[in-house]
Amino acid sequence: MKRLDPGPLRKGSRFRWTTPAPATPTTPATTLNITSTVHQLKRDSCIRWSGPAIGEGLRIDEGVHVWTFTKVRGGVQVHTEETWTGDQVEADIPTATEALGQGLEAWLSNLKTTAETANRHDRQPL
Repeated sequence: MKRLDPGPLRKGSRFRWTTPAPATPTTPATTLNITSTVHQLKRDSCIRWSGPAIGEGLRIDEGVHVWTFTKVRGGVQVHTEETWTGDQVEADIPTATEALGQGLEAWLSNLKTTAETANRHDRQPL
């Protein structure tokens, strides 16, 4: 991920990032290049961004991604949802929905692993 503007993350901030996209029956495995703009940022609770995603053989005209964070006993519950639009997405909605769901699950799993690893390191005695 690379920030495209200086200062704190805020509404209007832009960033460029990549994420893997697995092969589907109609597209090859690729890396999506995404330029996102933050539309909503509520400290410790929510972030919403959108932007196009482009990879070899795959184009998502607009993805809108929302992450919400809720403090719960013993940690934070993370919820994410995303929508995609574009000709390729709309030409095969079941495949796009499956790919999107797999991507969201992978991100949540990676976030959980990272958070739990960091938490274990924070609790080790010196």
